[in-house]
Amino acid sequence: MADAIAVPVLALKGVRKSYGIGTPVETEVLHGIDLRLGRGEFCALIGPSGSGKSTLLNIIGLLDRPTSGTLEIEGTTTGDLDDAALTRLRGRSIGFVFQYHYLITAFSAVENVMMPLLVERGRPDDVMRGKAEALLARVGLERWKDSRASHLSGGQQQRVAVARALAADPVLVLADEPTGNLDTKSAEGVFELMRDVNRERGTTFLLVTHNMALARSCDRTIELVDGRVVAGQPA
Repeated sequence: MADAIAVPVLALKGVRKSYGIGTPVETEVLHGIDLRLGRGEFCALIGPSGSGKSTLLNIIGLLDRPTSGTLEIEGTTTGDLDDAALTRLRGRSIGFVFQYHYLITAFSAVENVMMPLLVERGRPDDVMRGKAEALLARVGLERWKDSRASHLSGGQQQRVAVARALAADPVLVLADEPTGNLDTKSAEGVFELMRDVNRERGTTFLLVTHNMALARSCDRTIELVDGRVVAGQPA
């Protein structure tokens, strides 16, 4: 793992985030975050409510900008990129799995998986559909590829969401409480699916969770308290 850490997929240095800047209610939520994730790592991000996990995940996912500090994705420094360049980098390098799957319920499973590719390429084609079908087969949903998302169970919908997150071959997947709305069996199945993808494809995962059993099953647990990383950084 040392070589992977030396050339990180993700690197944050001195990242701070404040809201209400210049007003009497200015509040700093993140206080100088230093964090690195190497290729193929599978990490949990834990911390109490209000610790800054969501803010940090939004910054890592290029959905928000830090107030100060630097953020690099595969060596690309993001601070000087405009919004269009950030969008391209996010679409190319980062996949998202949320607690609620955010599928388009009127679309089929395969159409939902194709969405990130449609954003990139503009129109569907046979190659795109073939890739989406292969991903659905990988997550055990080949039989349901043409079923509407609204007709799938919660666990099946979350598996579609995992397949969608992998459609653009991201180097980093951010999973925000991806098993929080699932029963125990479905949650374990989704977690093992992500773990298998991590091992087979070398995809880096950062999993936000309150489930300590899942966190203990990760390679590394990063703990955030009051906007500071207090545990989980490699020496």
